Amino acid sequence: MKSSLSLFTGPRLWAAVFVVLIAAPFIGLYPVFMMKALCFAIFACAFNLLLGYTGLLSFGHAAFMGAAAYATGWLVRSAGWPPELGLLAGLAVGAGLGLVVGLIAIRRQGIYFAMITLAMAQMVYFVCLQAPFTGGEDGLQGVPRGKLFGFIPLSNDLTMYFVVLAVFAAVFLAIVRIVHSPYGQVLKAIRENEPRAVSLGYDVDRYKLLAFVLSTAIAGLAGSLKTLVLGFATLSDVHWSLSGEVVLMTLLGGMGTFAGPVIGAFTIIGLQNFLADRVGSWITVIIGAIFVVCVIAFRRGIVGELLAWQQRRQGR
Repeated sequence: MKSSLSLFTGPRLWAAVFVVLIAAPFIGLYPVFMMKALCFAIFACAFNLLLGYTGLLSFGHAAFMGAAAYATGWLVRSAGWPPELGLLAGLAVGAGLGLVVGLIAIRRQGIYFAMITLAMAQMVYFVCLQAPFTGGEDGLQGVPRGKLFGFIPLSNDLTMYFVVLAVFAAVFLAIVRIVHSPYGQVLKAIRENEPRAVSLGYDVDRYKLLAFVLSTAIAGLAGSLKTLVLGFATLSDVHWSLSGEVVLMTLLGGMGTFAGPVIGAFTIIGLQNFLADRVGSWITVIIGAIFVVCVIAFRRGIVGELLAWQQRRQGR
């Protein structure tokens, strides 16, 4: 007989989760909050593909999300591109920038890889600060949602929500497929023991570079989607603190699990929205304290600890 927690990783629970997400706007959950949380859930899933399944810690992932957010905002607002092309452009910007950074950083390991990604991300930040088309410190404001495929108006929050939900579902299923493919198994082998993967004949750098580009492309898609939802792109989208937040989302939810980044993203975004008016700037202190507790008390994150508890029960 399956325990209740075995359903936690099963398809029936995921079907129930998607039913709840579909019903969310009709049971009182604010659509804009849900859309923002789903965008960051996509971002966290992209980061987890790199850290949780490949073992590469990037400290500059906000650069890919933010650069794509600016690109989509400018193309949709100033160049008049439709939203679907704006999303594809954001995905391409994330992938292209990821390819450039990856070619430079992928041969380094550990802290050296992390510091190179952080340095490159800071360069992107200062470009976004100084470039004339980004709006400087004011950012890009008033980005219209437009009409999807020319006939689906996205100005309605409910319509936009279901578009965001569809993109989230597609990205989530794509990541599940990637991880379960032979390519995903090689990524896990590299994470567990890179020298052994090299000895087996795998071109490790090429595998890691492809994982990096896939992750940055999905991060770019998340940034583009967020710009369409909220109607702006600002420097906070490329700031190093956002790179730290996505690390926290992944660790808090459970690194190397499918559900973990989604739960982590909803937890952090929910806390930010709930506490912003109550504690002001102290929200950063609270989130920092959560990070410390997470690292000390439950390093496997919420989902990781639940799965470990399930395994202990089954082992009795």
